[in-house]
Amino acid sequence: MPLSPDEVRRIALLARIELSEPEIAAAQGQLNAIFGLIEKLQAADTRGVAPMSHAGDASARLREDQVLESDQRERFQSVAPHVERGLYLVPRVIE
Repeated sequence: MPLSPDEVRRIALLARIELSEPEIAAAQGQLNAIFGLIEKLQAADTRGVAPMSHAGDASARLREDQVLESDQRERFQSVAPHVERGLYLVPRVIE
């Protein structure tokens, strides 16, 4: 069911988009084309097709979880203004 110019105006109002009359006509054509494509997609017979998580047959390559950096917490906290029991102390921002 194609959109009318009034419906396009209503959508533009809801989206807080200001459209001139020529822009309304162009948007109407574009939206109707999009809705036409959606109708074609919905008409496709998908019975027996399993849902997919990815459009391609992709799989994530897994690697060994390795620690590549040394623990430098003591060095970083040695230059911090305020530290208590391994935690950085910062000024209160909410009173």
